[in-house]
Amino acid sequence: MNQCFQLQVQAIIATSFRQRHFSFSSRYTASRVSFSSFCCGRNSEMEEVKVASDFLVGDPALLEKKIDAIRSGGPQKLQVIADFDATLTKFSVNGTRGQTSHGLLQQGNPEYDAKRQQLYEYYHPLEFSPTIGLEEKTKLMEEWWGKTHALLVEGGLTYESIRQSVANANIAFREGVSELFEFLEERDIPVLIFSAGLADIIEEVLRQKLHRSFKNVRIVSNRMVFNDNGNLVSFKGKLIHSLNKNEHALDMAAPVHERFGDMDGPTDDNASLKKRTNVLLLGDHLGDLGMSDGLNYETRISMGFLNHNIENSLSCYREAFDVVFVNDAAMWGVIKLVSEICSSGV
Repeated sequence: MNQCFQLQVQAIIATSFRQRHFSFSSRYTASRVSFSSFCCGRNSEMEEVKVASDFLVGDPALLEKKIDAIRSGGPQKLQVIADFDATLTKFSVNGTRGQTSHGLLQQGNPEYDAKRQQLYEYYHPLEFSPTIGLEEKTKLMEEWWGKTHALLVEGGLTYESIRQSVANANIAFREGVSELFEFLEERDIPVLIFSAGLADIIEEVLRQKLHRSFKNVRIVSNRMVFNDNGNLVSFKGKLIHSLNKNEHALDMAAPVHERFGDMDGPTDDNASLKKRTNVLLLGDHLGDLGMSDGLNYETRISMGFLNHNIENSLSCYREAFDVVFVNDAAMWGVIKLVSEICSSGV
């Protein structure tokens, strides 16, 4: 990194909030960390940034206002929308980059694994190209996902391959994810997991890593159809790719416990979800803010997990998200915020 560039940010210590609203301080203590990034000036000294352990807030007054608004609506008007990879799961696992739900899949057929990798190497740069318009890029993403799905069918993917891939994968949930889901389940607050990947893999990760199901959790993702022998034969429903994973795709949502065989208890249908007009959104990319598109929400609190390139991205994330977590943070801060929202005290 060029030494003439340094980051100048002004972070807010959580303990400056009124205790009745956002009392992160019981879980996090103030610490000093240093960041370096872009800043004009050759001889500026590195600015130390005060943060409450692993999170920062750009506008505490606005966050306080949003917490009050959502609390006044009650849990019955709240829903949680979450990205999966590097949001619910950790960015780094055992000292290396954790695998994604799509990247962990091994078909058991090296020829087709190689073909899918070739598609990735061709289309992935196009996904992030600044010179390609949205309409053209959307067509390219539909093309990429369609070809990939066709290879999975043609290559003879089995559900056993999914189980084995997850068992061998370098993937793990952030600490506190299970506790967050349980807290929300107890209050009948639905969780929508949005992913451009494969719902069946996400379900298997939940099964193997959390070892239980949650009646309030639904997955909005691409869903496979297997025959009686466990062979993939097709995909059902609308294709969900990286540019359309939002509440317009709710018709794809299914409760995660469907495959677990536990169908007791109520589940929210799409109409009732749209009546839940207060949103807590969790994501790790700026594009994840679009997951609430299609929902005419009243109040949204967005929480972003900035996992890498922190020096260059922190300022943008602080402007875009209400709360930003760094250092591959656990979910305890999210739980603390939800408990504040659901509290009835003043």
